Amino acid sequence: MARTKKVGITGRFGARYGRKAKRTVKQIEENMKKKHVCPKCDRPYVKRVSRGIWECKKCDAVFTGGAYVPSTPMGKTATRNIKRIVGGL
Repeated sequence: MARTKKVGITGRFGARYGRKAKRTVKQIEENMKKKHVCPKCDRPYVKRVSRGIWECKKCDAVFTGGAYVPSTPMGKTATRNIKRIVGGL
């Protein structure tokens, strides 16, 4: 199957589902499968174990996050607000 030059990881879908849906899936899956930075050791070794569970291969830290990325925009907002509240005490 030499369909991966343009469609990348979504070549497995063939001619089904349409261009827009496949582009969305491609963007989500490529972002999910790349190595992310660990919040504990600051090294790019974090991989997805299962939905919402992430593990650092370097320091063996296991933590929860989003389904497709380790830190969601809502999680970043919550962390920022908690730091602001605790820092003000």
